[in-house]
Amino acid sequence: MFTLAHLSDPHLAPLPSPRLGALISKRLTGWINWQRKRRFVHVRSVLDTLVADLKAQSADHIAVTGDLTNIALKKEFSRARDWLDALGAPENVSVIPGNHDVYLSEGMAFALTQWGPYMGNDDGTVGFPYLRRRGDLALIGLSSGIATAPFMATGRVGEAQLAKLGPLLDAMKKEGCFRVVMVHHPPISQAKSHKRLIDAAALKQVIAEHGAELLLHGHDHLAMLNWLADPESNGVPAVGVPSASAAPGMSHDAAAYNLYMIDGAPGAWTCEMVTRGVTPSGDVGEQKRVVL
Repeated sequence: MFTLAHLSDPHLAPLPSPRLGALISKRLTGWINWQRKRRFVHVRSVLDTLVADLKAQSADHIAVTGDLTNIALKKEFSRARDWLDALGAPENVSVIPGNHDVYLSEGMAFALTQWGPYMGNDDGTVGFPYLRRRGDLALIGLSSGIATAPFMATGRVGEAQLAKLGPLLDAMKKEGCFRVVMVHHPPISQAKSHKRLIDAAALKQVIAEHGAELLLHGHDHLAMLNWLADPESNGVPAVGVPSASAAPGMSHDAAAYNLYMIDGAPGAWTCEMVTRGVTPSGDVGEQKRVVL
């Protein structure tokens, strides 16, 4: 059995003090939003408590589906690298960027420089989609983060990534792998249009044509389970988790992460999902179990 852990949207606090020049951009609205609201929602002690519990579960691998930063300040990326190093070695942790990590176009360059070892293929090359094999598990990382105008949080996978995704899924199926697709923006969402994945239909079409066993995402800060079409099964579970730093009672769902216990063989995979989250008292405990 292989145990995969999934957390997302840690929005690492505290926010570094920005230079005035760094705020002459979309970052200004993000900084104001952080000062007025988000710093009360995303609490470092909550994140630390959640991560301590995750580590106690001894998962075989950890998937982090984006938004490690808040307004993509350069110093946020180095701080996030320190956090990743404490979370686990690059061979044991896989990361994709979120929209906050690509708040401005320079954010992607910062992410690749600082987090490259956590976002690369097994041969060491960096790019999207990437492929990482861990036994019978195939992790495929997509990037949906794009720089947008103020007050926008849309995402896009893009034609180039989608063109490569199908062949990757086919190749991993032939090798008998349990295929896990990671993307920040959910392909199915009730969020308003300015927060959605622009090419969700195209991503769902690729999954429908080529199949997968599991899709992981973040972004909406909610515990989510939707089903995508798959020609050979009842569907592909698309699972989202709340922000890993969300304080209870503040916004959306409180901080939580999922464990996926994967077993079996091609054509007969089993996957049980266990959700562990922060309670109103500040402890972390099991919230539910679901067989996917």
